[in-house]
Amino acid sequence: MEKTLSGRRPKNPGAGAVRHCVGGPAGKTRGPAFTPARLIAALRAGLPYAELEELQARLQTPLDQLLPRLDISKATLHRRKAAGRLEPAESDRVLRFARLLGRAVTVMESEDQARRWLNAPQTGLGGAVPLDYADSEVGAREVEDLLGRIEYGVYS
Repeated sequence: MEKTLSGRRPKNPGAGAVRHCVGGPAGKTRGPAFTPARLIAALRAGLPYAELEELQARLQTPLDQLLPRLDISKATLHRRKAAGRLEPAESDRVLRFARLLGRAVTVMESEDQARRWLNAPQTGLGGAVPLDYADSEVGAREVEDLLGRIEYGVYS
């Protein structure tokens, strides 16, 4: 387990990871700094359940729409809520969506515009909705690619 500079273990590893991914390493939002190594350690430990709630709040998406995108059943959700922690694979999917939201915020210049873009069909994805397309790592990379093309003014 990772230790802080003081030699102590973090009280809740992964807390603030979604905020970091949406706000970016440049620190547009306040929260703990996450190095890639710290993010990986947090994913391996499983993110706190509150990170899923943070993602839902940031995306402003009802749970019944978000859970299938994250491949989490309602029964599993209740178990994770009771345990207070997500499994590593679930944590990875939560951070995948948080990173996409963060990238979209950078390109669209506001969280509100980013949310709208992520939830609307996009021609550059063959008419698919980015959040639906991002249910796999390959799909998420395609969404990131499209955001990069938009950022640099390449017709998509």
